[in-house]
Amino acid sequence: MGGASHFAAATLLPLALAGCLVGPDYSRPTVETPPAFKEGGARPMPPRNWRPIRPRDEADRGDWWRVFRDPTLDRLIRLIDVDNQTLRGQVAAYRQARALVQEARAQLFPTALGAPSIGRTSTGGVERTVLTLQGSATWELDLFGRIRRLIESDVAAAQASAADIASVRLALQTQLATAYYQLRYQEALQRLLERTAQAYQRSLDIAQNQYAAGVAARSDVITAQTQLQTTQANAIAVGLQRANLEHAIATLIGRPPSEVSLARGTLPSSPPAVPVKLPSDLLERRPDVALAERTVQAQSAQIGVAVAAFYPTVTLSASGGITGDPARNFFAAANSFWSVAASGSQVLFDGGARTAALQAVEAAYDAAVANYRQTVLTAFQQVENGLAGQRILARQQGAQDLAVQSSRRAVEIALNEYRAGTQNYTTVVTAQALELNNEVTALQVRLNRFTNAVSLIGAIGGGWDTRSLPSGEELKQFQPLPIDSGQAPRVDE
Repeated sequence: MGGASHFAAATLLPLALAGCLVGPDYSRPTVETPPAFKEGGARPMPPRNWRPIRPRDEADRGDWWRVFRDPTLDRLIRLIDVDNQTLRGQVAAYRQARALVQEARAQLFPTALGAPSIGRTSTGGVERTVLTLQGSATWELDLFGRIRRLIESDVAAAQASAADIASVRLALQTQLATAYYQLRYQEALQRLLERTAQAYQRSLDIAQNQYAAGVAARSDVITAQTQLQTTQANAIAVGLQRANLEHAIATLIGRPPSEVSLARGTLPSSPPAVPVKLPSDLLERRPDVALAERTVQAQSAQIGVAVAAFYPTVTLSASGGITGDPARNFFAAANSFWSVAASGSQVLFDGGARTAALQAVEAAYDAAVANYRQTVLTAFQQVENGLAGQRILARQQGAQDLAVQSSRRAVEIALNEYRAGTQNYTTVVTAQALELNNEVTALQVRLNRFTNAVSLIGAIGGGWDTRSLPSGEELKQFQPLPIDSGQAPRVDE
């Protein structure tokens, strides 16, 4: 019996370490990739083929927001990694996913138990103490790769979680940058309205002088007063929008709004140009694409786990120990005992449960592939949108600036003609309203160019790339979390 058990253990151990892997070996799904972006100025594209995306990135990595050269924006975005609670939640989810890798990997090793006991017995009127030191171990042999496929799935899921951290972080960064430039727009709008109110005050003075001279109607004065007061009220209302944006920024950096007060700044005239390379290069830098692709591998490995359920399970077990009176030659050979066994089990009938489970994971894999391809298509769309915005908004700003210059000249002429008595005040009001409308539109176009630049940078991954994902070996060890930590910089420096 003992010799047979030793023989079984010696035979099955190599099989456990080098058993076969059932289920499909993972291959990254093919995805339709254009050779160039249409909005990037490329010539008509040839027919497109399906081909796999390979992780490759030649673009510079780093803090993408520094291209805007705004120290305040730089400080604010860095605070996201320190205190943003949404990001902290994603980091906790990654820690959980990494722990599941460790848990799955532990199944490759034997489970050992210790069971000491002590008691008193009486035999023929003689009492004695019996001490038993016993241990046992069981080991499920991974002959068909169920555990290794489970580890593969958990590793891919943990990598997906790490990519999710990067995706959430990038979304938070772009959200903050967008809110920041919207806040600067509100400040610029308020200054514009205040300057306009000053100009309207001068127009009111002219109307009052004309009325006092008897060359203008009282209605001109009332119209000028109404125009001035409306503009002053609008300037005040802008303050609410700015306050709400400042509160939103405070929440993004994980601070109570009462603790964050941003000094007023300016909205620059134009954003930096955002260079974009080939789709096959740039879209591989998107963490949401990496998240979707890693999810596909996790589901693929789950197919192998489901297939392994159709094969036998083989388990080795061993136990041994020593028992006897601790006061009477306890460690004598006669007091020792041991056993070694190998057992196997095979499901003979389960009513189709395993087949249904396999069909379910295959469907989940197909859904993950479809989601991956849709994510890539959405990424292409977002980059094309950003490129179109970069080109068209620049042209619009040039045309709008000319409209502002013309409207300013029209106001100047209308006021001069009104002073001369050759034009009524309605013409002045119309020219001034058109000027303000063009000035506000010009500001909006400038804002749109900045928010479009932020969106485009986010669409091309913001400097992230798939090399940032932890490897399978790193996930089997305790590695630093994929998030920076440190002392928070000051917000109001």
